[in-house]
Amino acid sequence: MRKPLTGAWAAAEAMRQLKPDVVVAYPITPQTPIVERYAEFVADGIVQTEMIPVESEHSALSAVVGASAAGVRAMTATSSVGLALMWEVVNAASGLGLPIVMSVVNRALSAPINIHCDHSDSMGCRDAGWIQIYSENGQEAYDNTILATKLAETANVPVMVMQDGFITSHSVEGVDILDDKAVEKFVGKYRNPKGLLGDKPESVGPFSLPNSFFEFKIKQEERTLKAMSLFLEVGKELSKLTKRKYYFFEPYQAEDATAVIVTMSSTAGTTKAVVDKMRAAGKKVGLLKLILFRPFPYAEIADALKNAKHVAVLDRSFSFGANAPLFGEIKNAMYGTETELHSVVFGLGGRDIFERNIEEIFTALLAGKEPKNYPEAKP
Repeated sequence: MRKPLTGAWAAAEAMRQLKPDVVVAYPITPQTPIVERYAEFVADGIVQTEMIPVESEHSALSAVVGASAAGVRAMTATSSVGLALMWEVVNAASGLGLPIVMSVVNRALSAPINIHCDHSDSMGCRDAGWIQIYSENGQEAYDNTILATKLAETANVPVMVMQDGFITSHSVEGVDILDDKAVEKFVGKYRNPKGLLGDKPESVGPFSLPNSFFEFKIKQEERTLKAMSLFLEVGKELSKLTKRKYYFFEPYQAEDATAVIVTMSSTAGTTKAVVDKMRAAGKKVGLLKLILFRPFPYAEIADALKNAKHVAVLDRSFSFGANAPLFGEIKNAMYGTETELHSVVFGLGGRDIFERNIEEIFTALLAGKEPKNYPEAKP
């Protein structure tokens, strides 16, 4: 069934079908519509979820960690400085191997204060041990939330599902919604017997000295890497229901392209429109839209870009004093190849990137020139 939904409401709709036992909420723009909508489901008796309002984002994730450690399905959502305030608990959740799913509606970090989209918030957590999945539109926000829940509970890892603030979260699109019973059967009922309320409870959050801490982190890395293959397995299973494909990235007319743009989230949609236009004019351009950012699919990316002569990587955040986050990973993936790489930072604080900017980047690549960095930014 197709419904007109914002990206935020699409995420909430997926949560309704997933029936989490606990949802913890603290409002922050532009994530708030997710938990507001879910609170309506609770108030109307549509779901039997324990909805917990708290005094801060740190408390929100702390409560979710407690619920997940007890052995039940628990979820939350956040943005920007809310995610930054959670940072201590973000690392605790991954270190404990808790299968938490958190929607992150991407928004710039302050200062100065800004409520619009860039990826500085989730990129700040890229090394915190969470799986990171980026969504182009409301449909992907819906699908990825369902996929993330199955993945988290299969691999015992926490997962962030990203969508662009306002651009996706507040824009209405047609979203294909699965049957409730099909989603329930797909994810199954979650009860962890090793949780604090389970039949075989284990200790949670032990103190670890140098003689054991390293081993904990090795196990955490093993869980994270295992999640990569499980992502494909869960995606293949979900594809049977949705008839859509789920892979680490989406190549769009990239196989024979001379010039390729690599980017994530909503900007991929703008890039696709430009690719279509320039292909019609005989220009060999393409797109590679990254979906799974953590764990990062280095070998698969290198194979997908092996035929491209020129690649521009578009990042919606800085890594101050270093390579921009996505560019740095693509550079690692393409190490030792002859592909020419370029870094373009764009759209900070919600600054628009237009089709003309994308076309200018492609035109520069095809001419063997350095594309303009900071498009639409003042010199």
